[in-house]
Amino acid sequence: MNRIKLAIQKSGRLNEDSLRILKDCGISIDNGKDQLKAAARNFPLEVFYLRNSDIPQYLQDGVVHAAIIGENLIIENGGEIKIEELLGFSKCRVSLAIPKSHSYKGIKDLEGKRIATSYPNTVTMFLDKHDIKSDLHIINGSVEIAPNIGLADAICDIVSSGSTLFKNNLKEVEVLLNSEAALAVSPKMDANTRSIFEELRFRVKSVLAARQNRYVLLNAPNDKLEEIVRILPGMRSPTVLPLAEEGWSSVHTVINKDKFWEVIQELKDSGAEGILVCPIEKMVL
Repeated sequence: MNRIKLAIQKSGRLNEDSLRILKDCGISIDNGKDQLKAAARNFPLEVFYLRNSDIPQYLQDGVVHAAIIGENLIIENGGEIKIEELLGFSKCRVSLAIPKSHSYKGIKDLEGKRIATSYPNTVTMFLDKHDIKSDLHIINGSVEIAPNIGLADAICDIVSSGSTLFKNNLKEVEVLLNSEAALAVSPKMDANTRSIFEELRFRVKSVLAARQNRYVLLNAPNDKLEEIVRILPGMRSPTVLPLAEEGWSSVHTVINKDKFWEVIQELKDSGAEGILVCPIEKMVL
């Protein structure tokens, strides 16, 4: 029986979020402590727990069919790896930082500087774009200490909250790219495996859509119904049902979570009452 071989980060935040989305997709993983791979009980899938930096090569070589991996690593490693879905979690950015005590007037200040990084290809593309010549020092891990020990004038690394930069007396001066977790596939995936992958992708898209939306129920006076329906940004049109109390209707719809508070206030101002908001488990479009 064909199985998808899916790589995820061995440990850390991306590992936790990856397992969570698989669980939300209804996929149960039989993984014990310190296992390097584990099979799903109820879906033709096998999970490989790998070091983040190794995953692009495993994808490129076809050792795994797909992976949940940061966009930044795909961009850094290039090749023919294709992103199928952006997943909306593990967001970060790849940024240049310098000591807080140093002034920074613009990109030209990087000319001739020593830059320590784990992302040499990304930095090189950025510098070439701006016609800047710098001296790159490739470091794997603990990049942020390089200026403090005199190894570099600046660093380029991933930044989430910025707390690591703050602790090392560094300040962010340029954002090279923004990144989030992505579902990526190997260029060597065959047709049979591709059909199974599309089933997985369908589930992932349904979970992502559900995470982005909320199910809303409200009571509306019939004389305000047209105005309230006009406010609602539903997928097509809201469901309107008569209530037992004459002159009132129940309205059901879906609202994007990013517009939620703005829309709710408009609904209240227009006479809506008894507004209930529910999370959505799956949303099939």
